Amino acid sequence: MNYPIPASPQEIVALGQRRVNEELIATAIAGVVQIARLKGQSLEDLTAEVLADDSILDRDARRVLSDIVAQAWWTLP
Repeated sequence: MNYPIPASPQEIVALGQRRVNEELIATAIAGVVQIARLKGQSLEDLTAEVLADDSILDRDARRVLSDIVAQAWWTLP
């Protein structure tokens, strides 16, 4: 990856200043997983956050994102 994995929520927000592409999205997801682990969250905690109702993503998109986050959780060291 050309982007370092974010180590804080502020670094994830800072990614928003870059042009969005698949690699940037993958980097952000990796950062979210890493930060959740550092906070002692479980995969269930993290997926519950992703699946929580919000005005940004519809329910189907949140389910797809939840699956991607779970895959990243099990794939990343």
